[in-house]
Amino acid sequence: MVDRMRFEPGFVSMRRNLNSDGRISFVHCGRVISDDERGLLQWVHPGSHTVGRHTLDGRSTRKLPLAEKMGSPTVLTVRRWHGTGVLQLTPPNGSHSVWWFFHDDGSFAFWYINLEQPVARWAGGVDSFDQALDVVVYPDGSYEWKDEDEFAERTGVLWDDTQAARIRDEGKAMIRLAQSQQFPFDGTWCDFVPEPHWEPSRLPWWWDQLPDRVNGLTMDIHAAPGGSSRHTSRG
Repeated sequence: MVDRMRFEPGFVSMRRNLNSDGRISFVHCGRVISDDERGLLQWVHPGSHTVGRHTLDGRSTRKLPLAEKMGSPTVLTVRRWHGTGVLQLTPPNGSHSVWWFFHDDGSFAFWYINLEQPVARWAGGVDSFDQALDVVVYPDGSYEWKDEDEFAERTGVLWDDTQAARIRDEGKAMIRLAQSQQFPFDGTWCDFVPEPHWEPSRLPWWWDQLPDRVNGLTMDIHAAPGGSSRHTSRG
């Protein structure tokens, strides 16, 4: 039933990435634009809250060697999304998400294909497991693979060679879509402009709740304590 949960436009949705040990790695806090058969589309406004994991001496774990990343005591730190905003589309069943990045003047810059396991929906958003390898696709159809070193380091540890080939195949399939200008690479949302009155999204009080616990509650986690508005529905 949780997989059929739908988020209403305007709802502040959490896009959480989890490490292989279940710990939260990072969180993006975004405004839901739409949630339909194409997937969950959210906008991370400039200045919106983000959460990242850091070592005790303040280093981001993002680029740490895997052994150090998984074997060091770490803490979650709240930051702000810097630069221009980003649109993030999470399809219902795909092993990827697609992000739209923009230039400072608001014009479209490129698509970022984040390869990941199909997300799990919960009452506050979606949880994903990143698969390290990514693809950047430019408007002229050119592309480049990203984070090959991290992908190689994790192959044989977090996934085997067969699974690694499937991950790369997912990226290749998305590249083919882009080069044939099929959705989501057909110009859809490339002219997106946020409403001028929108403000940065802020972390709600329930941002780090356990999905099994939250999904079983009858209370409305989507309202401030004492509030009454509900922003999800089941289709």
